[in-house]
Amino acid sequence: MSAPLRRRALALAGTAAALALVVGCTSNTPQDTSDDSTGAAVVPGTENDEPGDKVTIGFSAPAADHGWMGAITKSAVAEAGKYSDVELVQAEATNDVNLQISQIEQFINDGVDAIVLLPFDGAALTEVATQAMEAGIVVVNVDREFDDPNAARTTVLGDNYGMGVSAGHYICEQLGGTAGAKVAEIAGIDSLPLTQDRSRGFSDALADCGLEVSNRVAADFTVQGGEAAAANLLQAAPKLDAIWNHDDDQGVGVMAAIENAGRDEFFMVGGAGSKNVMDAIKADNSVLKATVVYPSTQAADGIKLARLLVQQKAMSDLVEVEVPRTVQLFAPVVTKDNVDQYLPTAFES
Repeated sequence: MSAPLRRRALALAGTAAALALVVGCTSNTPQDTSDDSTGAAVVPGTENDEPGDKVTIGFSAPAADHGWMGAITKSAVAEAGKYSDVELVQAEATNDVNLQISQIEQFINDGVDAIVLLPFDGAALTEVATQAMEAGIVVVNVDREFDDPNAARTTVLGDNYGMGVSAGHYICEQLGGTAGAKVAEIAGIDSLPLTQDRSRGFSDALADCGLEVSNRVAADFTVQGGEAAAANLLQAAPKLDAIWNHDDDQGVGVMAAIENAGRDEFFMVGGAGSKNVMDAIKADNSVLKATVVYPSTQAADGIKLARLLVQQKAMSDLVEVEVPRTVQLFAPVVTKDNVDQYLPTAFES
């Protein structure tokens, strides 16, 4: 079967697949990864890692305007570099929707085998992703979903609702059902569905142990925004027992505000899984006691899955003979007890 026909067959097979898989973002037995803090933890290879037919993958993602997004691209490039049969064509990172659409159109014209795409705006990139699928190109959608699931063969997602649930359950465990405990929330950008999902999960989990959010502010995923929002929160709430901050990048500013206010009567849980936060958790000398991972390995997983799809391989640990339609990564809580397991995949804020 020719490459274009093979790709068309894969695309058609993808529209019929309906299996969803929830997997962890790291191995249970992480290996030494030396100085590579953005790639996935090293795990033993499988037959799927043996060289096969050459696969040309186009990759496009938004600009690295914060640590998590920078790690997304860096880990994808690093993952592609592990395979001698993968040629990665990397488009310039951009927050310009029209430019990203033109990048995908160029990939289509160039006849790449697969496209791994983290769209700046999932809805806006749906049409051009559908065009790629119709051209027989395997599309792997990362993190920000398209409006139409048929615009991608496989989608790799984090778990925003699960982040909130994990943070809420951890706080419930630490407070031990303390009646009237004051729990604060420092959200990201309130207009984004991901922020709304995180807040909903957090509220639902707190309700399970009879708690609720007593004070809430929203920031913007930046250091400056985090510091300003936290300063306002601390001024409005003279006594707190716990804080969940949605994003470790903005958490740099949140911690600055806490230190400036001289407050330490509460503990804080972060979000996303940055290296500086994990280092602080490991040191155990600040209010930071935990963070909830939102994996920056999603695009790296997308690269691996795109390669498998084009080479008509399955995921070796599954009985299913096709790559799943949706892969949603788990949102684990990182504490001083398990931080060494997650440091290899932490990102720099």
